[in-house]
Amino acid sequence: MTDGDAGHGLAARSRQTRGLRRGAPVPAQLTVLSGPSGVGKGTVAARLKERCPWIWQSVSVTTRPPRRGEIDGQEYFFATKEQFQGMVAEGELLEWAENYGNLYGTRRAPVLHRLDQGLPALLELDVKGALQVRAAVPGALLVFLAPPSWEELVRRLKRRGTESPEVISRRLEAARDELAAESEFDITLVNTSVDDVCDQLVSLMIAQEPDGHPGNDRNPHPEGIRWQRLRP
Repeated sequence: MTDGDAGHGLAARSRQTRGLRRGAPVPAQLTVLSGPSGVGKGTVAARLKERCPWIWQSVSVTTRPPRRGEIDGQEYFFATKEQFQGMVAEGELLEWAENYGNLYGTRRAPVLHRLDQGLPALLELDVKGALQVRAAVPGALLVFLAPPSWEELVRRLKRRGTESPEVISRRLEAARDELAAESEFDITLVNTSVDDVCDQLVSLMIAQEPDGHPGNDRNPHPEGIRWQRLRP
């Protein structure tokens, strides 16, 4: 089976109506959470994992070295560059990209397996990876996580304290392009509250429409979602 065939199969699975948790008739779908660096994607995903362990989250593969406290297979699967390139060559990755000298990717097989089980899957990806998934999986729901303001995004990036000023500067430059890609996503959530974003994500992932798909017009509007275009 080629990469293209696998992508078509994944798209078909993501559009099927499935049963979920306590027998509720809801659609299993592939949801992608993305946004600019520093917006809080990782924090939202971690909180969602605590609150809703029944929502499966993919663990990415990366060639960057682990940071203090990170565990292989938990935050990331850590691989050498040679191992990663081998996965690319074998078509094992649903998406992948190079960021700031390191490679990141999503393993295809676990995503397929989870959707085959009839349960929702969440991918937390950068903007480039999210748009690759859109191309490979037309049925995926792409959610853009935006900061309340450009100034707040700058503050969050600097507050992390894990990167040099040079890296932060490059991330901010990239963030301008990433914010410009917001219109290519299905819906935008403004990250003013991690718990509110989690509630909205859960609503999106289990929304039931008459035709069995989340949002007939690809723009579901659960209560509390705010739209905002940022022009830094």
